[in-house]
Amino acid sequence: MGAKSIAITGGAGLVGQNLVARLRARGYGPITALDKHLENCAILERRHPDVRVIRADLARQGPWRDCLNGCGVLVIGHAQIGGIRSTEFVRNNVDATRRLLDAAREHRVEYIVHISSSVVNSMAVDDYTETKKAQEALVASCGIRHIILRPTLMFGWFDRKHLGWLARWMKRMPVFPVPGSGRYVRQPLYVGDFCEIVIAAIERRTTGAYNISGQERIEYIDLIRALKDVTESRAIIQKIPYRLFWLLLETYALFDRDPPFTTKQLQALVTPDLFEIIDWPGIFGVRATPLKQALEQTFRDPVYSQVVLQF
Repeated sequence: MGAKSIAITGGAGLVGQNLVARLRARGYGPITALDKHLENCAILERRHPDVRVIRADLARQGPWRDCLNGCGVLVIGHAQIGGIRSTEFVRNNVDATRRLLDAAREHRVEYIVHISSSVVNSMAVDDYTETKKAQEALVASCGIRHIILRPTLMFGWFDRKHLGWLARWMKRMPVFPVPGSGRYVRQPLYVGDFCEIVIAAIERRTTGAYNISGQERIEYIDLIRALKDVTESRAIIQKIPYRLFWLLLETYALFDRDPPFTTKQLQALVTPDLFEIIDWPGIFGVRATPLKQALEQTFRDPVYSQVVLQF
């Protein structure tokens, strides 16, 4: 690999797929994407045959380490986001990152962009929050020039876990349940904007830690209404008691080992967090896409809105 090569872990996920598309459109390369999800790696390969895709479990030692030899930029984008087993969060967020950073130091990687999460500043206490804090701490002490970006909930092309999943569910179901009052403030971040921030950081070799929140605050129930409008869904939005919603998720988890939405994520949803809004458009020179426009780009794009990643 050349001195200006870029390696992206979690390369077949939400941020990875979007970032690869935008990097290739800008003429960046060579690019190596590392991910352990076989089906999503295949989707990435079909869309970008000129990108080197390595199927690898970073929590295990293996030949994947050699792809960092001569690597100019490492984007750390892998993360265990959902799930019901604490061990999976530790393995994929902490153990895998520790091995990755060992390999990065061994091969003298020049610069790291770490995709952390706004949850490190959250009042929530769960497996995702605690392991993302530990992951960020590993990067902060790695000894390699780096930037830490802490995005809020992201949506966009290739979204399988968040608004993308909700939109697909909304199209299939006659009734769309909302827990409690639905008056939970969200700060959704368009992944297209976030990828532009990552690219700006790469170009400028920016350092430090930045809280990257959506510039618009919106209550959850209003976000769901906007989602219904943009997808032209006929589902009826129905508020249901929080406890009943929790029981429904708990029951669903009995039949799905990797549910797209869990009781812990429900608890995080209703936690009253307001995240800092900084002037990232000014800092990184990236225009913030208005929420309505970003939703339209996500769900009405003739090509990318049709691509659905697997869980």
